[in-house]
Amino acid sequence: MSDFPYAERFPVNRRLPDRGRPREEVLAELRTMAAEEDATWETGKCSGTMYSGDHDHYAYLNEVFGLFAHVNVLQRDMCPSATKFEGEIIAMALDLMHADAVEDTTPAGLITSGGTDSILHAMLAYREHAAKVRGIDGSTGRPNIVKPETAHPAFDKAAHLLGLELRVAPVTEATTVDPAAVAGLIDERTIGIIGSACNYGYGTIDPIAELGQVALERGVPLHVDGCLGGFILPFGEQLGYDVPPFDFRVPGVTTISADTHKYGYAFKGTSTLLFRDKAYRNAQYFQLVGWSGGKYMSPSIAGSRSGGLIAATWAAMVEYGRAGYLEHARAIFSTAERMKDAVRSHPELRILGAPTFCFSFTSDAFDIYHVADFMRERGWRFNGQQYPNAIHMAVTGPQTQPGLVEQFEADLAEAVPYAVAKAAAGEDAFSAAIYGGVAGGLTDDVADFVSLVMTDMLDTQQSLPPAAS
Repeated sequence: MSDFPYAERFPVNRRLPDRGRPREEVLAELRTMAAEEDATWETGKCSGTMYSGDHDHYAYLNEVFGLFAHVNVLQRDMCPSATKFEGEIIAMALDLMHADAVEDTTPAGLITSGGTDSILHAMLAYREHAAKVRGIDGSTGRPNIVKPETAHPAFDKAAHLLGLELRVAPVTEATTVDPAAVAGLIDERTIGIIGSACNYGYGTIDPIAELGQVALERGVPLHVDGCLGGFILPFGEQLGYDVPPFDFRVPGVTTISADTHKYGYAFKGTSTLLFRDKAYRNAQYFQLVGWSGGKYMSPSIAGSRSGGLIAATWAAMVEYGRAGYLEHARAIFSTAERMKDAVRSHPELRILGAPTFCFSFTSDAFDIYHVADFMRERGWRFNGQQYPNAIHMAVTGPQTQPGLVEQFEADLAEAVPYAVAKAAAGEDAFSAAIYGGVAGGLTDDVADFVSLVMTDMLDTQQSLPPAAS
């Protein structure tokens, strides 16, 4: 696969063209690309990535986006609608996370550009609040945060960008964090601890209630990363699936990140960060009152933002409503259960932990990437993992289409004996674990990068706690 598959089909712009191209010519080129790339996920064989998969829904959001795409939401005097959209998105998300259970403080929220951005803002809020309230300003050592090994790399990125020390707690065979291990890593400079509901890799939910108790006992805030599960797990709980409380009903939960651009079925580029106490939200505000250009006030790291994304997110949420989200969750959870049953029907395969709508499986009989190799030839695109090698499926709307589960069952039934034969022959698998997918057929540039990263990791690989034994 080429890094530039369109290079020989369409013009390559290495400089601004001397004369602009006709709009219809540009649109025809873009329509071709979009149609070919949509075909990849429309089959339903792509893990995660496309959460709605409904082109009518996308057309509706496109129309809404177009009405406000050109608007800068910084200019609230010119576009007061942005205040309505943003305020109501936050209010609806807080309601979903049971902010009504909060006493003695005022819940609040923030709209960000995605899960990583929400996590970054949460850690920024923790750092600034700890400096202001607890005097942890770095003068006696770097502030630290404690995350499970399975928590998203966005926490590692946040620690890097914010100058925080990152402490990693091991997970159990159930792929969930050990609260005692988290407690053992907390000290006087700990500004926050983390739990996932659910984690990206395995779809399992950390023991949030126990982590909340640790947070209360040690006087530190607890962030729940619900970026993946935030807008579907509440409906799974309502449907009777085993989803323990992970939101503001749990004492000690201080902030929650939940992505509207995943199971909220909005466009990519929006997420919510919710606060039990607005004092944490206010702590990460930035003000510069002495600038010659005027008093500068910023509620988040981002400056200018398109009103289109906020409007489209609001439109998605009010279009679906609770009943719509519940029905989509019903289809997704039931599909996930059938796919997990298909995996369990093969004794050579093993599901990791007790997952929800997103599940991961491995094998003790062969390298699971042999299965990924075979399934890729049938059009399946899984996400890959390591320590141990595993592949996962985040079930979304496209997987609920008729006949898709049956196709998964049939293809998997052929993939297992293929993997057994490859292992018996001593052949290596072709796929590898790359975030966002199981990569195969890497180009030279990408392969060189992966090789460099893997070389750097050799010295630390043995120290990484396994996700499961």
